[in-house]
Amino acid sequence: MQPVLEISAADDFALWPVGEHESYGYLVLNGELTPAEVGTAVMRIAGYNDFEPEEEHGQCPTDPLGTFLHGLLTMPDLFAAGGFRVTDNTTDTVFVEPGCCSGLETWRDWLEALDGIGCAYFGHDPSSVAERVGDTVRLTLDAHAKDGSPVIELPVDEVRALVAGAQQDLQDFLSLAGTWAEQHLPTHAAAVIAALARALDLRPTQ
Repeated sequence: MQPVLEISAADDFALWPVGEHESYGYLVLNGELTPAEVGTAVMRIAGYNDFEPEEEHGQCPTDPLGTFLHGLLTMPDLFAAGGFRVTDNTTDTVFVEPGCCSGLETWRDWLEALDGIGCAYFGHDPSSVAERVGDTVRLTLDAHAKDGSPVIELPVDEVRALVAGAQQDLQDFLSLAGTWAEQHLPTHAAAVIAALARALDLRPTQ
């Protein structure tokens, strides 16, 4: 289980260094990313929230960096397209793939599947689902597939450990992004990290 962020090509982006990526792929978030990969992740999360906030969030700055970061730093509800992807490493079979409208900010839905309502959905096309059935969790890649879908059942405790590991990967990424922001966005570092923590539903790093 890995936290993944949907990314797109960074054509003509020049506010800070970013990596080269194809559109509509995924970037795995953890504490081992290169500075350029961290820059890509911050760019995409800021880009997902790059729209004009309501008046109560203040007037948008006029400088390019301030303008680009304004939504990220002022919007109360942030979005980070992606989620927790689940893959069988021995067969490369994917059992959960974040779909359209799925975001990392809702990763705690996994906890609802384990200890709450017993079910969680992760976007559409594919429509991945996690369902608790007694002491197991059934993961279905696409619940709406007409010709069947990859399915796996895992013990609840194993899925709980996978979720904890993915959460730690997110926390490690946030720590890495803190160091990155101090180097590349020194005047906005604290605000950017606080915003990233909200976008990933994490506690800010110290």
